[in-house]
Amino acid sequence: MVFRSIGLFGRYQDPAVKVTLTEIQEHLERRGCAVFLGDTTHHGIEDLRLEDSTKPLHETIELGIVIGGDGTMLHVARALARCELPVIGINMGRLGFLTDIPAEHMHDDLDQLLAGKFEIEQRMMLFAQLLRSGEVLDERTALNDVVLSKGATGQTIEFDTRVNGEAVGRTRGDGIIVATPTGSTAYALSAGGPILHPLLPAIVLAPICPHTLGQRPLVLNADSTIEIELVDLAGEDGNIFIDGLNLRPVTGNEILQIRRADIFARTVRINSHNHYEALHSKLGWG
Repeated sequence: MVFRSIGLFGRYQDPAVKVTLTEIQEHLERRGCAVFLGDTTHHGIEDLRLEDSTKPLHETIELGIVIGGDGTMLHVARALARCELPVIGINMGRLGFLTDIPAEHMHDDLDQLLAGKFEIEQRMMLFAQLLRSGEVLDERTALNDVVLSKGATGQTIEFDTRVNGEAVGRTRGDGIIVATPTGSTAYALSAGGPILHPLLPAIVLAPICPHTLGQRPLVLNADSTIEIELVDLAGEDGNIFIDGLNLRPVTGNEILQIRRADIFARTVRINSHNHYEALHSKLGWG
């Protein structure tokens, strides 16, 4: 597979990426690629943009390249997943598990990409629905995680968790994280969850600061359906977050239902990429 039409997505509305973005654009165009700027790119950076195309997204570009951090990468990966388009990231952020091309290596890695020295990984996503009295209030897909957290209070909240209709138990704590294998190295890791290989078909349940010593993170089959029913929000609205973005507040009479999504994110990995070396360098192992 050879990419000839590419979308460049700068870190969300950040003009500071202009120099790097322009350098990448010129590099790609010298190698015969058509380049379009994506929706996250600051509008002060002028050039041909995706919204200028009269064709659908999947007919305009064959690949998305993100210049930024994992937040921008998550946004772009979710959008391109709906069109079955692959995405790769150049890390301009702090940690960058998803945007794993270092800025200092970008020319060499992009040349490997254009030479066909890459693989495309299908990353599992989650589909979340928020229901009240059987009515769907909102629904979204997530690449990293879906999080229930307490509101503006120092008090713990209480909720029941069910998997495939079977009771897991009642939890009192700060909330719960439901993560994909990709998201196992994000917030779920900070909450004591396990690190999963990104292609493993599984879902992580990681309670946030549970008020008991006996409640531990769980790893579930990817075909599981999780239901989280709110019991007590300690007098303040709680919050649902999708990949770190606030979906909406919850008042205490909702059910959060989560399952594997029907679509995948397609992430590009340069052949020189090593998953375990990435863990070593980004988490300081060894």
